[in-house]
Amino acid sequence: MRGYVRRIVTLGDPDGAVLRSRSRPIPVVDRAIRRLIADMLVTMRRARGVGLAAVQVGVPLRVLIADAGTGPVVVVNPRTRRRRGSQVGQEGCLSIPGTYGTVRRAQEVEVHGRNARGRRIIVRGAGLLARVLQHEIDHLNGVLFIDRIAAEARRARPKERPVGEAAPSRKAGSAV
Repeated sequence: MRGYVRRIVTLGDPDGAVLRSRSRPIPVVDRAIRRLIADMLVTMRRARGVGLAAVQVGVPLRVLIADAGTGPVVVVNPRTRRRRGSQVGQEGCLSIPGTYGTVRRAQEVEVHGRNARGRRIIVRGAGLLARVLQHEIDHLNGVLFIDRIAAEARRARPKERPVGEAAPSRKAGSAV
């Protein structure tokens, strides 16, 4: 099926709120969903991306495409079942052009879902594919990579006390 380029929704767009909403599961993979997948693939390639979630083309359904260089992977109704290890790397997003940041993700993931024919699949990814799968699943849950940057920064930064507030005293034997 031949796909067509769709407009990618960006954070500042009037309809950008769709990026913050949780996408709906797909009960049946039918011709309309296969058309969406074909359009997403063409759109992702035209934009030179490595992943795309349906919500990024304004469709709040649980479909993602990932291509870490070994060919496209399509997952309908993806669910992350396993995570292993940790990696820290640069991410960007077609929906937030010009913004990049360092994000911690699992090094390996196992994602369950369905393919473009509606058959059950298990996708195991490591490295870049694992990163892309996690990024796109975040999109389907209304989470953007900039949220992950902020969360990471909050964990790394010590809490500040208001000026004039004394540090809490420690009792002998108390945990730090």
